[in-house]
Amino acid sequence: WDETHFGKKKKYYINRTFFFDVHPPLGKKKNSSMLIGLAGYLSGYDGTFPFQKPGDRYEQHNYMGMRGVRLYRLVSNWLSLLCFSVQMLELSKSLPAALLTAFILIFDTGCITLSQYILLDPILMFFLMGAVLSMVKSNSCADRPFSASWWFWLSLTGVNLAGATGVKFVGLFVVLLVGLNTIYDLWDLLGNLSLSLVMFGKHLLARVLCLILLPLALYTAMFAVHFTVLNKSGPGDGFFSSAFQSQLIGNNLHNVSIPE
Repeated sequence: WDETHFGKKKKYYINRTFFFDVHPPLGKKKNSSMLIGLAGYLSGYDGTFPFQKPGDRYEQHNYMGMRGVRLYRLVSNWLSLLCFSVQMLELSKSLPAALLTAFILIFDTGCITLSQYILLDPILMFFLMGAVLSMVKSNSCADRPFSASWWFWLSLTGVNLAGATGVKFVGLFVVLLVGLNTIYDLWDLLGNLSLSLVMFGKHLLARVLCLILLPLALYTAMFAVHFTVLNKSGPGDGFFSSAFQSQLIGNNLHNVSIPE
C-alpha cells in the first residue's frame, strides 16, 4: 500500500505535475519523492505507471531504481551503516562494540525489508544517523575550536538536520537532540572563566550560523526546487490561491491576470 502511495508522488515529480501534501518536500510522499523520483529518473523510469491500487504489476515499467537497486539503496543502507558504526566507535572507543552494532544493523529484518521498497524510512534513517554522527564528531573537536575539522562537522550537522526535517517532521526530534547538546556546550563554555566573552560570542555565532541559519536556508531551498520542478497543473491546485494557480501550465487560470 505504501509503495503505491509513495510511487504516485514520484510519478508526479517525473511528470512535473503539481500536487499537495502535508509533509516537507525531500523525503516522504512529495518529500522522498524528490530523492526517490531522481533515482527513478536516472534508472530509466518514465513516470507512466499509474500506481492506482496495491498489487498492480509493474510489467515493463522500470521500477528497480526507485526500489533501491542503485542510488537509493547505496545512500540509505550502506551510508547509514557506516554512520552508525563510526558513531558507535566514536562514543565507545571500542572496535568490537562498533562491529557488533554494524552486525546487528546488517541483519536487522526491519531494515532489510524497508530498504527493498519505495519508502522514505531508509532515507530518514540516513539523515538521522548522519546528524548524530556529525554532532558526536563535532564534540570530539571541542579541544580545537574553529579548526577546519571543527567547522566541517558543525556544518555537516546542520546539513543533516535540514535533510532529516526535509524528509519527515519526525526529524525535529534529532533537531531537539542537537539543540540540547548545543545548549549544554554553550553553558559549559559560559562557565569557563578562562574564556573571554568575545570568544564565547564567536562560539555562539558559529552555532547560530551552522545549526540554525544553514539548515533553514537548505530547508527553504528544498521548497524552491519543489515549486520550480512542479510547474504543471495537478491534483493539488485547489489548496492554493488563484494567483498561484495562474502560474501552473494547464490550469484553467494559467496566465490569467489575478489582482494582487
